[in-house]
Amino acid sequence: MAELLQKAYGETDPHYGSIPEERPLEEHLSKGIINLDKPSGPTSHEIDAWVKRILKLDKTGHGGTLDPRVTGVLPIGLDTATRSIQLLLEAPKEYVCLMRLHEDVGEAKIRDILGEFTGKIFQTPPMRSAVKRELRVRTIYYVNILEIDGQDALFRIGCEAGTYIRKYCHDIGEALGVGAHMAELRRTRVGDFREDDTLKTLQDVTDAYHYWIEDGDEAPLRECVLPMERAASHLKKIVVRDSTIDAVCHGADLAAGGILQISEGIQRKDTLAIMTLKGELVAAGEALATTTEIDQADKGIMVNIKKVFMEPGTYPMMWK
Repeated sequence: MAELLQKAYGETDPHYGSIPEERPLEEHLSKGIINLDKPSGPTSHEIDAWVKRILKLDKTGHGGTLDPRVTGVLPIGLDTATRSIQLLLEAPKEYVCLMRLHEDVGEAKIRDILGEFTGKIFQTPPMRSAVKRELRVRTIYYVNILEIDGQDALFRIGCEAGTYIRKYCHDIGEALGVGAHMAELRRTRVGDFREDDTLKTLQDVTDAYHYWIEDGDEAPLRECVLPMERAASHLKKIVVRDSTIDAVCHGADLAAGGILQISEGIQRKDTLAIMTLKGELVAAGEALATTTEIDQADKGIMVNIKKVFMEPGTYPMMWK
């Protein structure tokens, strides 16, 4: 967790809750997320179903649907962690894309146009998209050209959630007057899930489960499954007192008196992760004040709680 400002001091009772990495394996599974490397072919929903069947779970859910032919990072939430996957819908994404132009325009023009298609761009979602087709603004954080070979351009792109890379390529082709399409796409990042040693294949998950069931070896499965708190790692945070947690779990908004630590740079309307002193994810909500205002407040509601992820009763009731 990034360095936080200390508003007040408090201690956490070791008898309640658990440091996320130290949960018993069954609990770790039910509150876990797999950073899955999606293969080309199956839909995101099929991947969900396979993971559910492999691990014999009641429920799974994925963060940010990928088209069948697209590969790469597909976070899969397990059981109760399925709810926390919603936090990734707003998380920034990164892709490596192979774009094919329909005529040769020269490398200089390709570099220039990719430079122009950075920052805020206008996009209308494609015909087959699941959202309403209306013009909207999306931010392209960076475009790094990896290779240009004739009519093929390979680039890495970091973008705001809800950016359509297929449409991005089409619009570049229109701007160049020659047409273009997305030939291949791989997602390399969703929030804090990326192509690193946490990225696992379906075979890795299958093997890890069998090591646990047949040999009693938990280590491979613990390596495959990350705590659900990872889904909130891209958000600014507020750490609360033990005595505040159960009230929040029952849907109460967060008041100033329950706050111990605060991320810097919070602005009104930011989505915030509410955390325990042990690093557990309690809830997510909308900031009603800035970091400075929260730090100086003695009373009043600071966060409007929108989603609760921790089960009521995890910490004792101290609010009646």
